[in-house]
Amino acid sequence: MNLNHSNPLIPTAIGRRTLLQRAGFGIGGMALAEMLNGDATTASDRAVGPMAVRQPHFAAKAKNIIYLHMVGAPSHLDLFDQKPELRRRGGETCPKDLFESSKFAFVRDLPTLLGTPDEKKYQFTRCGESGLPLSNLLPNLQGVADEMALIKSMHTNEFNHGPAQMFMLSGFGRFGRPSIGSWLNYGLGTENQDLPGFVVLITGNVLGAGSPAWGSGFLPSVYQGVEFRSKGDPVLFLSNPEGVETNSRKQIIDTVNELNREQLLSIGDPEIATRISQYELAYRMQTSVPELMDISSEPATIHQLYGTKPGETSFANNCLLARRLVERGVRFVQLFDQGWDSHGSVFTNVANKAKQVDQPIAALIRDLRQRGLLDSTLVVWSSEFGRTPFAQGANAGGANSKAGRDHHKDAFTTWVAGGGVKGGMSYGATDELGYTIAENPVHVHDFNATLMHLMGLDHERLTFRYQGRQYRLTDVEGKIIRPILA
Repeated sequence: MNLNHSNPLIPTAIGRRTLLQRAGFGIGGMALAEMLNGDATTASDRAVGPMAVRQPHFAAKAKNIIYLHMVGAPSHLDLFDQKPELRRRGGETCPKDLFESSKFAFVRDLPTLLGTPDEKKYQFTRCGESGLPLSNLLPNLQGVADEMALIKSMHTNEFNHGPAQMFMLSGFGRFGRPSIGSWLNYGLGTENQDLPGFVVLITGNVLGAGSPAWGSGFLPSVYQGVEFRSKGDPVLFLSNPEGVETNSRKQIIDTVNELNREQLLSIGDPEIATRISQYELAYRMQTSVPELMDISSEPATIHQLYGTKPGETSFANNCLLARRLVERGVRFVQLFDQGWDSHGSVFTNVANKAKQVDQPIAALIRDLRQRGLLDSTLVVWSSEFGRTPFAQGANAGGANSKAGRDHHKDAFTTWVAGGGVKGGMSYGATDELGYTIAENPVHVHDFNATLMHLMGLDHERLTFRYQGRQYRLTDVEGKIIRPILA
């Protein structure tokens, strides 16, 4: 089955042939559409609804993804990639040949190496039955180390935040391409037609790339992410306007959509169909979303597990909401957590941020496991790039150093857990200073190809025709990281 359709059909009351004829395509247009778009069955399937569940290319390991993006790029060297030699050589001048081999955002003069502090809380411990080394800054994640697969040899093409965020999430360093959540919803649909198939939850400020990081690009906009907010209407304009009853709202939507369907038949623009679908979804969400967002209904043991406080905006609350969303069949849930950029006081910052996310992420993994959801839910932890093993700014050592770490695109760590992944392992390695990749390099396209594979999709076949050629999330590259697959 090829999912490569440039004009996915939308729900209407008439058949596919009638729709195409009235839109002016006729028999010749239908034949052309088949040549350009491939499998007619899939196009017909989309007539049931743009977000209807569709079969994957092959048996999937996972059904849902919870994608945790740490905005600003954590220092992987101080959390996941232990480097005793870097600690030993801290304060030495960075080897000139290494420094001159890469581009950096801010550091221009030859810097000094910056090792992780020797204090106990910054040291690493071998965890679980696997003995996976994790920083003591992550005591709760240490307890679920056997569920995690660390990828220590990630690299990307971009070294500034906005472009790197876009590249990580859409496979392209500029605006205009669909995000991974949009691709997955386009390819697979979603199981709950009363909620969006792609939900976004944000802690702190919006990331530098802005809303295009969860946008649908050239895909129909029905596949873009929907941001849920913690205060006021969870989704903007979800509540009825003052003086408008629910029944009246439904009558208005029905009437407007009758007009929209007439326009769709005349013009054939898929965005009109998106409008129809979104009006109807918004009406259904008036009931489904308030119940979903009310985490106060969770038992006290769950709030203690996550460290949540109902009514607050927090990363912990968003992790609990992510579990509630996948439990209800939402295909892709994206959490953004702001505040990881560390151009100064990197050790203080990474310790503070680790404390904020450690408990809720570990709780999410445990909670999914105890509910029987972890085997079908892929938990992804990533950022746009890593941090340098040398100092930016003040070079004094120790946990109280004011030194920071600059952006580093050539070597960093991501990890995955759950659906179809081997736990308690690491893949790839950096050199003794954490500067370059020493074995098994993993490009962003490889990472995304692997996520797609775990969801049952062939990244080379999930394409969309735009401006005369077929596009895909992984551009013209990407290989599956098979050693991490269970």
